[in-house]
Amino acid sequence: MKFAGTEAYVATPELMLAVNAAVRLERPLLVKGEPGTGKTELARQVAAGLGLGLVEWHVKSTTRAVHGLYDYDAVGRLRDGQLGLERARDVAAYLRPGPLWQAFAAPARTVVLIDEIDKADIEFPNDLLQELDRMEFHVVETGQTIRARHRPVVIITSNNEKELPDAFLRRCFFHFIRFPDAATLRRIVELHHPGLREALVGAAIRRFEELRSARGLRKPPSTSELLDWLRLLAAAEVPPEALAGPGLPPFHGALLKSEQDVAAAERSSGR
Repeated sequence: MKFAGTEAYVATPELMLAVNAAVRLERPLLVKGEPGTGKTELARQVAAGLGLGLVEWHVKSTTRAVHGLYDYDAVGRLRDGQLGLERARDVAAYLRPGPLWQAFAAPARTVVLIDEIDKADIEFPNDLLQELDRMEFHVVETGQTIRARHRPVVIITSNNEKELPDAFLRRCFFHFIRFPDAATLRRIVELHHPGLREALVGAAIRRFEELRSARGLRKPPSTSELLDWLRLLAAAEVPPEALAGPGLPPFHGALLKSEQDVAAAERSSGR
């Protein structure tokens, strides 16, 4: 089982090496990088490239580790018990499997995406150590132990909003997705917007890189925002030369998302 990229995703040799190393070690792959560099999409493409199913777990600030295992509807059971329903006698009827339970119970190997793990409480990663190590967990309400039928490929993404615990990091294979260079950006653009005029693509990427290098930017524009911007430029038939002049480029709102960044780009462009 080896990931060699897909036709729908531009994966660098370093990224493919990291994926395959994590698969071989049977360790979670922890992927960091700027927002918009394809971290979440990587898990989907690894699943497609390896021919595996995909289970997605999108972490929020209120997410707890147990949510990845199962949810227990205690209130629903209490209500049904007060109504005298026979169903209330079966505690298992009030358990809803979470993403890890779904992956552990799957009839074939899957890819599990734990997306933006750094959004949750600092203890969240440590609370998953045993489950990710042993590939099993205990259901308190029924006394059963859920074990993985097939060890899933686990891909974890982080935007570096907070530091992750050392004990968690020791159990992961780490890869940082660097921002694409101009040649890789061209490959990405061709993949998502085939047939765009070469002159427009070249001018847009040059101006995009100039904007990203502007001093004082709080949030440099991402790859996904470049793709949105190019779609607008092509639809409006903006000539390439319109991107090379002083001042802000057309549709700059697709790239710059705050007044602070607009002002920084204006200063950099000499307006």
